[in-house]
Amino acid sequence: MARGAINYKSCTYYVHSKTNVLESKSHQGIKCIWTGSCSATSPYRMYFKWKFDWNELKYQGVDKLNGHITLVSVNNSFPPMNIYVELTDNNPAIAHEFESGHYMESVYYQYSLIPHYISKKPSYDEMFGPSEQNDTILVVDGKKLHVSKAFLSYHSDYFRALFSSNYKEGKMDEIPIGDVSYEDFALLLRTFYPDPVFVTDATVEKILEMARRFLVDSVIKFSEHHLLNMSKINNEKMLWMADKYGMPTLLEKCIRGLDTFAKAKQMKKSETYKLLSAETKLKVFDRLMEFI
Repeated sequence: MARGAINYKSCTYYVHSKTNVLESKSHQGIKCIWTGSCSATSPYRMYFKWKFDWNELKYQGVDKLNGHITLVSVNNSFPPMNIYVELTDNNPAIAHEFESGHYMESVYYQYSLIPHYISKKPSYDEMFGPSEQNDTILVVDGKKLHVSKAFLSYHSDYFRALFSSNYKEGKMDEIPIGDVSYEDFALLLRTFYPDPVFVTDATVEKILEMARRFLVDSVIKFSEHHLLNMSKINNEKMLWMADKYGMPTLLEKCIRGLDTFAKAKQMKKSETYKLLSAETKLKVFDRLMEFI
């Protein structure tokens, strides 16, 4: 699934034989380090490279970017060059070189890149299949997940108790987990086990719900980190999640985000406000009073 293009235009730089890094800029979740140089002797050749880092977008579910880079000569020494771009984890950089009539050029570049969001569901059957590391089977929604007791017990108080000899489930070869869908339960597990994946804006609310039910504190911390640093979710909804799922650092950030009388008043009148705990309602009210 693709969304709208991310567009950027650089500053102008002189490129010659002694230049290297021309620019390092971050824009809408994409960081690009642009390097460029020119050979010192005729025939002159220009060398350019763009190295991209879009980890911030990965946390939002992006798995690749494509589009084009346009390299422009300010003095029209060469016509604008359109360079096709397809960026993945295995191909994070684009390089381009060409012959030039000059030993120095004044250039800038611009890019238009389309983020593609992960739409293919992971193969849970492969992820939770039998292996030497797994020593028990959880049955969810009629499907079997082969897992490690020790690993799940380390991360979750729920599973530590479940696998305890004090409970009948701890002695069972196959342990049923009720009142949860296979997809939701597998989504929680793959956040930390066996090969962790990024929390995204699309999955964070469901992951928090599952992490609270199955007492996986580390996943709540991962989710809070995402919401603090990468998320594009609006402040009102984020405040509600911080309150509901016990993320104090995020809660304080969201309260500070009510940085005008209008924002604080709007929050106080919102439907979300009615869902907050008494303690958090008081924090919102106190914030509102600061502007009066």
